[in-house]
Amino acid sequence: MNYIGSKHKLSAFIKSAVYSVVGKDLADKVFCDIFAGTGIVGRNFKTEVKKIIANDSEYYSFVLNKNYIGNNFEIKDKELYINELNSLPLIENGFIYKNYCQGGGVGRQYFSDFNGKKIDTFRTKIEQWKKTSQITENLYFFLLASLLESADKVANTASVYGAFLKKLKKSAQKELILQAANYDFSNNEHEIFNADSNDLIKQIEGDILYLDPPYNARQYGANYHILNTIAKYDVFSPKGKTGLPQYKRSRYCNKNLVKNELEMLIKNVKFHYIFLSYNNEGLMSVEEIRKIFEKYGKYDLQTTDYQRFKADKTENRNHKANFTNEYLHILEKY
Repeated sequence: MNYIGSKHKLSAFIKSAVYSVVGKDLADKVFCDIFAGTGIVGRNFKTEVKKIIANDSEYYSFVLNKNYIGNNFEIKDKELYINELNSLPLIENGFIYKNYCQGGGVGRQYFSDFNGKKIDTFRTKIEQWKKTSQITENLYFFLLASLLESADKVANTASVYGAFLKKLKKSAQKELILQAANYDFSNNEHEIFNADSNDLIKQIEGDILYLDPPYNARQYGANYHILNTIAKYDVFSPKGKTGLPQYKRSRYCNKNLVKNELEMLIKNVKFHYIFLSYNNEGLMSVEEIRKIFEKYGKYDLQTTDYQRFKADKTENRNHKANFTNEYLHILEKY
């Protein structure tokens, strides 16, 4: 999934930094990814640590992490369910079609009419299976994660859902085919939360805490609201041109609140090693973060150049302006 702030391309950098501070043998360590997003960092440590704690306040992220982190073993007959969903007759007037497709008559075009109907069909059937106990919780979240990722591939957007395109782009004209979301097996049990990070940090403890909070004023609840709508599939009245639901605004996206929010989190941390990803375009400066961290232990900083997120893939990728400085703030808490 093309995702703002994804650490997929930075995974090697992050892992190398963790190894340099903690050591390469993490078998007895509890690793927490408390702003998990699509879960890419936790997924990179899943088979190496004793336990992953993954959390995000966005529900679509919770769904993805319930599959990628929470699922550890082979799910029986999962491909049969995928095939059955792909062969179902379409629902004609479901929630996604009526509110987020051109044919619904409200002027929104996040998906083609056909794919909107397919999303409604898949989502309705998955929920029916859950309510009738035909599928396990593990299979439920596997199917939902598969739907989110498959739908994202045919979305008529410029990578985020803050707006839709006026005309269906080429990839949005393709038929939505539900494809299985893969996940790594693990011998350990992991914990997945859908909570406010500053609240959750008071309830958990471990060894390594990875922080990847929002860097700027962009709200994930707005930029990925369609994924939340598909994941929750609850009834509400979409608002405005983009069909937004009500959503909680992160204090990490507010320049006046973010420093206090970070300090309160660090103050309550019960993990020894803390790694914070941030960049030079964020709401907080390197010095502001350093001052917070140095109050609570031994501080260090590692940095690398990183290609910034772009919705327009046709931009010159080699242009210097397309790169930013990615910082990894490191704290060994006393």
